[in-house]
Amino acid sequence: MLDKSCKNVLVRGVNWIGDAVMTMPALSALRKSLPAAKISLLVRPWVAPLFENNPDIDEIILYEDRFNSLIGKFKLSSILKAKKFCSSILFQNAFDAALIAFLSRIPQRIGYKRDGRGVLLTKAIPFHGDDRKMHHASYYLNILKNIGIDAEYSDPFIYLSLEERLRARDALKNLRRPVIGINPGATYGSTKRWPSGRFAEVAKRIITELDGSVVIFGGQSEVEIAKEIALSVQGSSELKNMAGKTNLRELSALISECDGLLTNDSGPMHIGYAVKTPLVAIFGSTDPSLTGPPGKENAVIKKELPCSPCFKRECDKEKMACMTAITSDEVFEAVKNLIPQNRAVFFDRDGTLCKDVGYLNKIEDLEIFKEVKGLKVLREKGFKLIGVSNQSGIARGIVKEGFTKEVNKIFIEQYGFDDFYYCPHHPDEHCPCRKPEPLMLLKARAEHNINLKKSFVIGDKELDMLLAKAAGAKGIFVLTGRYDSQPRHGAESANADYIAKNLNEAVKWILGNS
Repeated sequence: MLDKSCKNVLVRGVNWIGDAVMTMPALSALRKSLPAAKISLLVRPWVAPLFENNPDIDEIILYEDRFNSLIGKFKLSSILKAKKFCSSILFQNAFDAALIAFLSRIPQRIGYKRDGRGVLLTKAIPFHGDDRKMHHASYYLNILKNIGIDAEYSDPFIYLSLEERLRARDALKNLRRPVIGINPGATYGSTKRWPSGRFAEVAKRIITELDGSVVIFGGQSEVEIAKEIALSVQGSSELKNMAGKTNLRELSALISECDGLLTNDSGPMHIGYAVKTPLVAIFGSTDPSLTGPPGKENAVIKKELPCSPCFKRECDKEKMACMTAITSDEVFEAVKNLIPQNRAVFFDRDGTLCKDVGYLNKIEDLEIFKEVKGLKVLREKGFKLIGVSNQSGIARGIVKEGFTKEVNKIFIEQYGFDDFYYCPHHPDEHCPCRKPEPLMLLKARAEHNINLKKSFVIGDKELDMLLAKAAGAKGIFVLTGRYDSQPRHGAESANADYIAKNLNEAVKWILGNS
C-alpha cells in the first residue's frame, strides 16, 4: 500500500509522447489521492513540455542525457536523494527506473515486477502477459489500484495558456475553415504510416470539396513526407506545411486550433485527443484497444486482417495490406463527418440567466431573469443554447450536486436549453473544466457537433470572456448585476467583443453579427 502520510512523491514518467499522454489519468488519480503532497515528475526533456502547467504536478525534473552513463546515474541519484522523497511510483517499465529510485534511497519504490528489477522494488506489482492487453491508460492506473488508490479514469488534458492558444490561432488565421490537421508520420516504423499519396488525396478533397484548408504536422524526421504531400497539392494557398517547424507546446496549441485531425497512430494522435480536437486515427500494425483514442467523437479506421495487429515496425510480408487496404474515400468520409456544423450560444448561469445570490442552494432563491424567455429566438435561428457554470459550492459542501442538476434542468425543460454543463470542483483543484479553462465548451463541441469559431459566450464575469477567447468564440459581457450591487452599467471588460446591458441586447447583437 502507498504510504499516504508521504508528502514528497517522485513519479518516474515514460519516454514516448503517446505513452506520456496515457499516464495523465494516473497522475490525476494520484493527485486526488494525495492532494497535499508534493508530486515531482522525472521525465526526459522531449516529453516534459506536455506536463507544463499541469496542476497534478508540482515539479518537473529532467532526466537529461548527461545522466545516461553510470557516473551520470549516480549524479542524478545524488540530486534526487537530496530532495528526500519518501515514495516513488515507476510508470516506466525499465530496469533503469528502479535502479535510479534504489540509488536515490527512496524508502518506498513501487512498480511492475518486470525487466528483472523486482529485487529493487519495495512493492513489486505482479506482471503477466495479459496486463499489456488492457488499454495503456488502464495499465498505468492499475499500478495505483494495486497500492490502495481509487484510481478512476479521467480523460488526459494538456493545459495550454491563453497566450499559446492565441499565437496558434494567429498562425492559422489566413486559412479557410474548416482547418484539418494532417499528421502523416509515425516514429515507430513504416507499418504505422498510411501512404503519403493517400494523405495527399484526402488533403485535396478537404480543400476542393469541403472548401477548407489543411495544415501538415510532423517532426524533423517527417519533413520529407510532408513535402511530398505539399507538392501534390501544389498551388493551393489553403495548405500550410508546419512539419519540422514547431516545438511540442506549439504543436499542441496548433492541433487544438484545428477543427479536426487526421493522423496515424502516433504521438500527435495522443496530443489530439488530449487537447480535445476531434480526430480520425488510422491503425495498421497496432491495436486501437490498447492505444486508441478515447471518446465517441473520435473515429478509428482499421482493417480486420489475419496478420494485424502484428506490432512489427516493418512489414515482413512486403505488402502492408493493413494500410493499403484503407482507401482515401473512406478516410475522407470520416474526416467529413468530423466537421462541426452547429452554432451555439453558451450562457453563464448565476448573474446572467438568474440572480447571483452567492451560492444558490435553495429553490426559493432562484430568480430567473424575465429576458430568458426571449432566448427562444436564438433557437429559431438555428443556435443551440447551452449553459456553462462554475459550481464550486458543491466541492465546498455548500450546495448539493442534485440541487444544481435540478436548477439546470429547469432551463432545459422550461426554456429550451439543449444542455447544461457545470464544474463541481474547488478552485484549488485547477481542473480543466473550471472556467476560464475551456473543457466544458470542448465537451459540448464533441457532444453537440458545435463550431466554436461561429459561437458566442454570454456572461457577467471576466472569466466568461476569457473562456470565449480561449475557445475562439465571441464573448458578450452582460451588465445584469450581482447579488452584492446594483446593475453595473459602468462596468467594462478588457476581453469582450461586445458589452450589452441585458440579455435582450446581447441577443440582438448576436443576430446582427452571425
